[in-house]
Amino acid sequence: MANARKGWLWAAAAGAGLGVAAWLGHQRQQRASATLRDALLGHDAAAPAPAARVRFEQLDALPGPVQRYFRRVLADGQPLILDAQLQQEGSMRASLDTERWMTFSATHLVRPAAPGFVWNARVQVAPLVHLRVLDAYAAGHGASELFAMSALRVGAATPGPELDAGALHRYLAEGVWYPSALLPGEHLAWTPIDEHRALATLTDRGTTVSLEFRFNAMGEVTSVYTPARWCTFGSGYQQRGWEGRVFDYIEQDGMRVPSRAEVGWYDDAGQWQCVWQGQVTGLRYTMQPGE
Repeated sequence: MANARKGWLWAAAAGAGLGVAAWLGHQRQQRASATLRDALLGHDAAAPAPAARVRFEQLDALPGPVQRYFRRVLADGQPLILDAQLQQEGSMRASLDTERWMTFSATHLVRPAAPGFVWNARVQVAPLVHLRVLDAYAAGHGASELFAMSALRVGAATPGPELDAGALHRYLAEGVWYPSALLPGEHLAWTPIDEHRALATLTDRGTTVSLEFRFNAMGEVTSVYTPARWCTFGSGYQQRGWEGRVFDYIEQDGMRVPSRAEVGWYDDAGQWQCVWQGQVTGLRYTMQPGE
């Protein structure tokens, strides 16, 4: 009986130790998320918007498809977006080399005036196992961290200009969910390509990225593309073709935004391979005060 009791005590102590370790790890992940949010929200005044409201008369110099887009998805005289908060659900895979898809749910906070975002996702790896993914762009720098069971930090992207550019590319591509952030200004310019395409170029704190936006006949963005976006493939960073496709526009707070999206990379054979597909399940905007 004494030996059995001792065994139970050791098991209880080990369980308590694991519980404490998990709690401490979870607290560490929560602090990491809060730090990224604070970095984003603390820099919202760094790049003030050029105007407090959308003015269609200021769009005349833009490429034709870009003018049609803004007139399609925005309202003349509406306030600009201060921040956007999205809820997402979908599935993703870790790389082009695996056929294993994992479901996820995520919250996505964006502050266009910063500019920046924090994407906080729970990815289900197995019935009782999940990963927590934190991706962000704040104060001119990208970040990406991975936590097992929302507790143990198991990976992080290497900081540097490649990570910063990749994160800024993502921010620009996802502007279709906060469209007033795509209006031209001191840091963002549009260049014509043809009747259904235009190039958006964004510069923030020394990092410059460009994306080709593609539009349908109604003026809605259908996809965004770049031949060279930085990402980690294999043992380090490399540039590859990347494309995001958006569908099923809905009306929210007087604006039109897509409700579904697919994202993928181009493989060595030049074929687009989807690695992320999701839908917006919740969307809330805070608008800037009007003039």
